[in-house]
Amino acid sequence: MRKKVVAGNWKMNMDYTSGITLFSEIINMVNDEVRGDQEVIVCSPFIHLHGLSQYTKDTGKVSIGAQNCHQEASGAYTGEISAGMIKSVGASYVILGHSERRQYFGETNELLAKKADAAITNGLNPIFCVGETLEERNSEKHFEVIKQQLNEGIFHLPANDFSKVIIAYEPVWAIGTGVTASKEQAQEIHAFIRTQIAEKYDTSVAENTSILYGGSCNPKNASELFAQKDIDGGLIGGASLKSRDFTDIIKAFNN
Repeated sequence: MRKKVVAGNWKMNMDYTSGITLFSEIINMVNDEVRGDQEVIVCSPFIHLHGLSQYTKDTGKVSIGAQNCHQEASGAYTGEISAGMIKSVGASYVILGHSERRQYFGETNELLAKKADAAITNGLNPIFCVGETLEERNSEKHFEVIKQQLNEGIFHLPANDFSKVIIAYEPVWAIGTGVTASKEQAQEIHAFIRTQIAEKYDTSVAENTSILYGGSCNPKNASELFAQKDIDGGLIGGASLKSRDFTDIIKAFNN
């Protein structure tokens, strides 16, 4: 049985004090209100990770993750953070290949393959993002784009390492725009991704891989999205910055 997952991506938001306050609210709400075995992950800016880890010691319901890591273990890479550093402060996850990293920082599939290796070597579980732009969808290249991102980014991993990966589908045209893919559009892509995994590995691996939807998911649409056969949760952006909204999305599994 694959895991149901809701992961929050704070992006470049929240100073240290605000982040700790928000996380404390999320922890309390999850403990008080969430019933079920869904996994909750909060991926914060690097500055928060150590502070957040202090709150997770007494609860097994919320894990923490980073939003990026460097592909090398150490060295003269001023301003960068290694996977080992992230792991050392108590994080369990790291987002890799987010569309904003691909767009603004020129991250390629080849680079992301190295980052995936670094994450797994250091005991981090990658949340690996794939997705198409509006132009690629309108040109009917979305399946081709996603297949290439999978093949070049993570399909080099042996099955035992691949089992540590969560995939997040981001329709880039829906991120931060308020536009959401219909449940049918989202399910179609999630099913396609699962088929690709089955062809690369086998059906068992595919059926045990969690695939999250990551495009303007909110408390109003979460239930219908999460009810789809191949959608196992969400990678949540803006709504993860509001404890009430984020908790209500987590609770959507129980609606």
